[in-house]
Amino acid sequence: MSTKKKAKKKAAAKKTAVKKAPAKKKTAAKKAPAKKTAAAKKSPAKKTAVSKSSSAKPASAKASKRKGGEFTDFIPYEEKHGEDYMNDAQKDHFRQILRHWKQELMEEVDRTVHHMQDEAANFPDPNDRATQESEFTMELRTRDRERKLIKKIDESLEKIDSGEYGYCEECGIEIGVRRLEARPTATLCIDCKSLDEIREKQRF
Repeated sequence: MSTKKKAKKKAAAKKTAVKKAPAKKKTAAKKAPAKKTAAAKKSPAKKTAVSKSSSAKPASAKASKRKGGEFTDFIPYEEKHGEDYMNDAQKDHFRQILRHWKQELMEEVDRTVHHMQDEAANFPDPNDRATQESEFTMELRTRDRERKLIKKIDESLEKIDSGEYGYCEECGIEIGVRRLEARPTATLCIDCKSLDEIREKQRF
């Protein structure tokens, strides 16, 4: 009788094992659709990103933008065939660029002053104080460079009024509209500027 009972127990154990196996397959089958849904959720995001890039305006139609305290939001001047260099339209174009650039720099100065007043605090930790002082020092150096740049902008505006703007200070030839748009405070043409940089390298 004992051997028969053992055989029955083994048979019952096999049946339970067989019953448990399909349960694992069913759960695995149930989990698979969840991955598909996650992938399906991610795919629309890519489509939307593509649609956004396609709807964006071409780079040529956008106004030029610059970082690091330089001018932003201006439309490049379209030169007409046979027009005079530095005519009234070109002067107005560069006058607007210079004034807008100066306004942005002045706003940055005001923003820095307010930021330093708001963030100024006497930290008990020396490391925190040193970090704050280094940040303020870097900001003040940047503002000092921009202050010198504002002075150059004012000089360029005076040259526009006097009719000397757009001509090289050394050789007297035209600097060019595109070069002036890249650097409105330029006072040298490309050739004279290249020679000036070579001389500076030879000094050091």
